[in-house]
This record gives sequence, structure tokens and C-alpha cells, in this order.
Amino acid sequence: MTEFNFSPTLNHKHITQNTRQLLGYKDGDVAVWQSSLRPKLAELLGDMPKERVPLNVRTIWKKDHPLGSIEKIVFTSETYSDVPAYVCLPKNSRPPYTFFICLQGHSTGMHNSIAVDREDENKPADIENDKDTAIACMSRGIAALCIEQRSFGERREAHQPARSSDYCYDASAHAILLGRTLIGERVYDVDRGIDYLFERGDVRTDRIGVMGNSGGGAVTTYAAAMLPRIALAMPSCSFCTYSGSIMSIFHCICNYIPGIYKYAEMQDVLGLFAPKPVVVVTGAKDHIFPLESVKEAFNALKRIYAAAGAEDRCHLVIGSEGHRFYADDAWPVMLGELESLDR
Repeated sequence: MTEFNFSPTLNHKHITQNTRQLLGYKDGDVAVWQSSLRPKLAELLGDMPKERVPLNVRTIWKKDHPLGSIEKIVFTSETYSDVPAYVCLPKNSRPPYTFFICLQGHSTGMHNSIAVDREDENKPADIENDKDTAIACMSRGIAALCIEQRSFGERREAHQPARSSDYCYDASAHAILLGRTLIGERVYDVDRGIDYLFERGDVRTDRIGVMGNSGGGAVTTYAAAMLPRIALAMPSCSFCTYSGSIMSIFHCICNYIPGIYKYAEMQDVLGLFAPKPVVVVTGAKDHIFPLESVKEAFNALKRIYAAAGAEDRCHLVIGSEGHRFYADDAWPVMLGELESLDR
């Protein structure tokens, strides 16, 4: 009996297996290679405003915390796009502060970062899987800027009638029609967050890091690749080969950037951050970013860092469980990198 290939996936898998990335790193001068891939990545991430609107920073509340202080602010990223954020300052450090921008992934939102209830920010909450990233920063003497990402938490769609249980769907689809991507828009919000940090006057502008798990880790990778003011990066449970993750396992539509696989694998994207320190975090049992493919991507990333003369600044931390952050495993490595930068 004749066998027919009716499933689109069979065709796409064939194309994937036979694609050699046009701008993937092969060998030679890393800086020269980066100068060819970065403009293409910027193009693929989509159009963003050519002129920046005023941040118009507003304070919603401010309160003391056992580890320091937390202020909730709202700043304007672009027209009709306001960003709520927490500014967390540790009491065991003095300004100017090292800041990490903390990005939650697909979850109930940035309230997890400071371990409070989503509906009542005065009510402490037990946060699992080390999602309380700002608390972890403050306890280590590091300040945090926790940004609510587009389509998550307080920024979930409120004006478009729900057409999907995937709350990134509408924003991602609309962005594509507009020549944008949701990841590109989220990276732009990080860049505007950095604008805010530069305006504060109490920030070590040469020590701004970015970190996040899952969807927050994905934006960490692209922000590190595209934003030169970022000095350190810690993407968690998101870094993998495209072919071994979002091309073979169901993922949210917000992960997909039209055309990127023609030009680069994920290790090439994060390779744009070389030679700056990066700590890649993953879970041994994370089934949506399989460990074997994570190691494949990391080995390729390590080769880029070695060619850039910075092999010792590229780290892989493997937690023992699944899809989550691993603070006790990852932070000692990142703190070591911070100490080396100050030597």
C-alpha cells in the first residue's frame, strides 16, 4: 500500500534537518561574525519605535522589607504601553547598586519575584521553584528591577475578547501582522527598563544583569544578544537548540521568530553576548527543553566563547529537577563572575 506524507510536520522536519544556518558561527573572528548576525537578528525581531517616548515614571507604592525596600512603579515603554515594575533595593549594600532585571515567564506575573499575593501585594505568599528572584537578589546584596512582561500578569490582554487559552496568542499574532514579534517587544521593554536605571543615579551602569526562567529566560537570551548595556546574563530553562525544543515540542507561540532558523541556531543568538559572562541554567528533567539538546547548544556556545578568548565566562548549571530556576546552584556561579569583574 502506498504511504502518503500528509502531515505538515514531516515536511518541516525534513527542511529543519537539511537547513544549515546562513549566519551561524563557523570559525574565525567572533566580533566580525557578530557584526553580521546582530543586524539580521534585529530585523527578524521586528520593527520598534525609532524615537523613545518619555518614561513618565510614576510611583504606585513604596514600603520597607526585611531585606531592604521595595517600590512599585509604572513607566511608559512606548505609546499605549505602560510597564509595571518593582524596584528592590537591598539594605546590606550601598549605592551605586549592581542591578539585575528579573523576568518572570508564563505565570501569574511579576508578583512572584517579591513573594507576594497577586491580588493583594501586602500579603506574603509562598513561592515555589525559586521564582522569588528579587528576594534572592536582595539577600545577596543585589538590587532588582522586576518587569511585568507583555501578556503576563498585570499585562495580560484585557481589551481583546479571548480566543485562545494561550494568553500570548493574540499579542503574538497581532505583532507579526505589524512587522513585529512579541519577543522583540519584550526586549524593547527591557531596554526601556535600562533607560530607567540609567536615570536613577544610584546604579552601577557597568553591572546591569538580566535573568529569567522559561519565557523570562527566552527574553534574557535575546536581550543579552541585542542590548549592549547588559553586562551579565542568566537565562534559565529556555536555552536549547531550536531543533531540539521549539521545533519538535509544543511551545507557546511567543517563542517563534519568523525566519530565524534560516540564519541562526539558539547558540548563535546567545553567542552574540560573548565575551560577557553568561550562566545558563537548566533542569536535568526539563522535558520541554531536553538536556541532551541543551548540552548540544551549550557546547556550541562554549566554542564561540573560546574563540572570543572567554571560555571561562561561559557556564552551564544543571539542576536536579524539571522546568524551574535553581537559585542555590546558579547564584554562586554568577557571584563568582561578579567578583571577577571587580578585580
